[in-house]
Amino acid sequence: MNAQKGFTLIELMIVVAIIGILAAIAIPAYQNYVARSQATAGYSEISNMRTGYDTELNDGTAIASLSQVGFTATSSGACSAIGVTNFGNDGAATNAITCTLKGNPKIAGKIISLSRSSAGAWTCSTDIATTDKFLPKGCTGGGTPAVGAITTL
Repeated sequence: MNAQKGFTLIELMIVVAIIGILAAIAIPAYQNYVARSQATAGYSEISNMRTGYDTELNDGTAIASLSQVGFTATSSGACSAIGVTNFGNDGAATNAITCTLKGNPKIAGKIISLSRSSAGAWTCSTDIATTDKFLPKGCTGGGTPAVGAITTL
C-alpha cells in the first residue's frame, strides 16, 4: 500500500482561509499602530524644539528661522510642515510650535501644537479627535490649533 504524499486540495483551502482570516484582523490593527506611532513621532519632533524656543525667549531674540529653535531640514520625518510663532512680551505664545502630520491617511493633515504660558508651562493640543486611538500621550484632542507663522518644509 502506498503512503499518502502531499496535501489534499481541501487541506490547502483550509490553510488559505485561516491565513485570510488572520490577515483581515492583523492589517487594520497594524495600520492603527502605524498611525499612532507617526502622531507620537510628530509630537516628539516639536517637543525637542521647546528648549531652543525658551533659549531664544530668555535671550530676547525674535525667532526668524526654525534653525534658531533647533530644527534642521533633516530632522523631520513625521511632519510635512513645522511652524513657529514668536513669543509675546510676557513669553506666552499660543500655537508656539506646530507640526502638520504626514503619513498614514488617518492622521495626515492633522496638526499638533505646543503653546507656552507666561509662566513657562508648555501645553499640547491637537485636532486629532479625543476618541481616536492616535492621540499622543500628554496632548488634549479635539481642538483646532493653527499653524505657526514661520513655516518650513
